[in-house]
Amino acid sequence: MTRLMADMRQEAGEDIGTSLLTNIKETALGLPKWKLLLVFGSPVVLMGGVYYLLTRGTGGARTKTAPPVAKVKPNSASLERITPRATDAKPQSSLDVALNAKNRGNKLFKLGKYDEAITQYTKAISECPIENPNEASTFYQNRAAAFDKLKVTAKVIEDCTSALRNDEKYIKALIRRSKAYEQSGMLTECLEDVTAVCILEEFNKQESLETADRVLKALGKKEAGRCFQTGRQPVIPSHHFIRTYFSAFANDPIYSKSFEEEKEKDETEEQTESSVDESPFIKAHKILVKSHDYVHILPLCTQELECPGSKFKFEALLLKATFLLMQGCAEEARTNLDTLLNNGDEPELVPIPIKVNALIKRGSLRMQALDHSAALADFEEAELADPLNSDIFHHRGQLHLLLENMDSAVKDFEKCIMLSPDFAVAQLQSCYTHYRYVAAQRQSQDLSQDDGNSHKKSLEASLKQFEILLDRFPECAEGWALYGQALLDQQQFAKADEMFRHALKVEPDNANVYVHLGLLWLQWKYDPVNPNSHIEACCSYFRKALEVDSKCEFAYETLGTIEVQRGELKSAMVLFQSAIRLAKTEMEMAHLFSLCEAAKAQLQVAERLGINLPKQN
Repeated sequence: MTRLMADMRQEAGEDIGTSLLTNIKETALGLPKWKLLLVFGSPVVLMGGVYYLLTRGTGGARTKTAPPVAKVKPNSASLERITPRATDAKPQSSLDVALNAKNRGNKLFKLGKYDEAITQYTKAISECPIENPNEASTFYQNRAAAFDKLKVTAKVIEDCTSALRNDEKYIKALIRRSKAYEQSGMLTECLEDVTAVCILEEFNKQESLETADRVLKALGKKEAGRCFQTGRQPVIPSHHFIRTYFSAFANDPIYSKSFEEEKEKDETEEQTESSVDESPFIKAHKILVKSHDYVHILPLCTQELECPGSKFKFEALLLKATFLLMQGCAEEARTNLDTLLNNGDEPELVPIPIKVNALIKRGSLRMQALDHSAALADFEEAELADPLNSDIFHHRGQLHLLLENMDSAVKDFEKCIMLSPDFAVAQLQSCYTHYRYVAAQRQSQDLSQDDGNSHKKSLEASLKQFEILLDRFPECAEGWALYGQALLDQQQFAKADEMFRHALKVEPDNANVYVHLGLLWLQWKYDPVNPNSHIEACCSYFRKALEVDSKCEFAYETLGTIEVQRGELKSAMVLFQSAIRLAKTEMEMAHLFSLCEAAKAQLQVAERLGINLPKQN
């Protein structure tokens, strides 16, 4: 995966397009992420759901039909004998009175007379004996339905709660209350109810699944908005992340520059070399390319910008904005990029390479904010400034890839390669894009046999091109990893495993590749006889990822998902919280919050319904 927007790795697959990393995560366990959390967190459903599934009927009492009686025409004497006197009639029981009231309420409900129906349901509730909780539950739920028609949401919640107090597995009441909670903005409560519904329905009702998905996304977005703006502490990424980010630029105006020419120029002007070395920006640049003590870079850039007449003003602004971007401080990064690009009233004084790089990065920030048109406008401006800069087409190609604009992505990557034929990352990214393009066509079209054979050959040619490029660029770890992902997509497990291990030989500190290896083995070597042992073996790769990079959010998220599968929901929530602290964008944080909230809801429902979740042996 290329790194124009390395901090968009997670969320691209959920809300923008198909991220190269989330592509594997989405499919590795064969289920959407939120449903995976619910399904694997509910082993009783999978192993013996009849133990607790709803066994009731409609909730109303049923009376037995009396056996047929032979019709006998009585004489007057017998008529007097068999006809009871009014004073001898058996009085109705309280339950009979309640059921009659409920039936009258049902008729009124069907006629749209909801207020009158409520009166009858209220009578049914008041008359219902305490020893008939199932019938009481039905009466409350029916009254809630009438309140629902009148849009008295608070009463709907109140009556559904009373119904569930009598029968906690009453699906109709859970569904109605979940909708009322959602209408009231009580998303956490709504999620808990719809989670219970999904479990009780054994995940067979599409409407409930779609509700859970919608509520999880809304709740994740709400929590992320609150946390990202007020409680998030920026985290400096790992050395591998920063190195990989900068490697995605063939013409980076800072990282690949030595600034020796500035020193030489100063010396000719009879300034001492030590005075140049004391420049805060020069110190920051040395840290960037040599010592990697990144915590000092932002303060040094700020110091440089405070120096009167700084000769590294533009470089300092760009480096500061880049580090803010990588730490997820989008607003601050954009402010610095705007300052750089506007340069007061003299934007023409900004050096072209710095201007183009700043436009690319501002475009990526606008893409994160889902402002696609503004993002593409930045790339158009960059192309006008320097139509021969391959980075423009490389990174715009990635944006098109995220947006599933495959034709445009292919064209931009081809232009990039034409301008920088030795840029390995772009070459292999282009190859992966072509593979994705062919694979998508094959999946989306109803192909004849001849067309199917043609697409199969194109797919094979795309995979073969990977091998040609890797012979040419064997030191490109990203290339080996991309090839591994394509092979995994084709279920060529053994060969995919080989490619991922090649990537680790080139970059032993690449935590993401360890995660991919774990996901590969999760699919490839699954052992139904001893699944716990198999999953533990896969987890060893995820733990290795955190060993080489303790800031690998991908590993925390994946481990959390596996813990849900094993029924260890509390452990999963801790792992998801660790990933949330490392999230670099609000969108990524929203996705992680949705996973955490799903695990939390599953745990609460399991405890409430008395489901025993399995523990790792």
